[in-house]
Amino acid sequence: MALTDTATDVRPGEALDGTRIDPWLKAHLPDLQGTPNIRQFPGGASNLTYLLQYPQRELVLRRSPFGHKARSAHDMGREFRILNALRPAFAYCPQALLHCTDEAVIGAEFYVMERVEGIILRTDLPEALNFDPSSTRRLCESFIDRLVELHHVDYVACGLGDLGKPVGYVQRQVGGWSERYDQARTPDAPAWNTVKSWLRDKQPPDSGRVSLLHNDYRFDNVILDPADPLRIIGVLDWELATLGDPLMDLGNSLAYWIEADDPAPLQGMRRQPSDAPGMLSREAFVAYYAQRAGIGVSNMDFYRVYGLFRLAGIIQQIYFRFYHGQTADPRFASFIHMNGLLEQMGLQVIEQSRL
Repeated sequence: MALTDTATDVRPGEALDGTRIDPWLKAHLPDLQGTPNIRQFPGGASNLTYLLQYPQRELVLRRSPFGHKARSAHDMGREFRILNALRPAFAYCPQALLHCTDEAVIGAEFYVMERVEGIILRTDLPEALNFDPSSTRRLCESFIDRLVELHHVDYVACGLGDLGKPVGYVQRQVGGWSERYDQARTPDAPAWNTVKSWLRDKQPPDSGRVSLLHNDYRFDNVILDPADPLRIIGVLDWELATLGDPLMDLGNSLAYWIEADDPAPLQGMRRQPSDAPGMLSREAFVAYYAQRAGIGVSNMDFYRVYGLFRLAGIIQQIYFRFYHGQTADPRFASFIHMNGLLEQMGLQVIEQSRL
């Protein structure tokens, strides 16, 4: 079994017209030769990602999903800019090559980047990696180290000082995600009223640090070196990146972190091997981050509940498209159940919290 991430057949309804994209690409990359074989990467539930295989070069194309989109989401130009500006300071960004604003080419704005070929971990650790708990722990620590490294990037020197509005970030995120959730709520979705009220009441002031936030940092958004799988060589999916409080970004990552002893329903929504022997617990994850980042982490219950609620908001926005027939991707049918599980997790944290 190949360990490197592979593309598969394009999902029904999400085809990319090679007769239109090929001449556009060759007009901007004249060294391209031959006809592209177009495949689709199966992971991800937001922007669509395609592999364009030319005889001597592989490119990756990113475009927004079909159907209704949140007004400020899926900004291809913004993601393209972030990759180019950040790459000199954060070498894990793939090299972005082209940005197309002419929706007549494929029916949407898109950008093209070089492919970073490597291993992407999804639900479970591949047996072929043959990791023992010590190796898994080293990988977990490296994963957190890259987040710390990102949070220490001089974003002003990178030319990204205008990427977001860090002042009042915590309050703005709580209010903003409450509004976005309500706008995307379907009749079968939970209301999250208790959680929303708790977040408003318990929100701390900004931590005092401002960082570049990835906002979707998890194992299936990082690429491992096939020759040395303990080494991270790429970080993907920068569409949600902004400036703000790094502890909010930490809370976002914890929302995905399902431990080995979490109940079975939660294991069913796990998207990364955070349960593998050697992986840090959520508590140890926070402690290691705090030690490496040199930042005090209090009020962690708030940041975790925020992360769970924000993740539910993202899931609900995607489910909204499925519910209204704007996408037929069968993966999204279960998102309403994931939403309910996330609410139960948030309520459990609140019940046990000392805040």
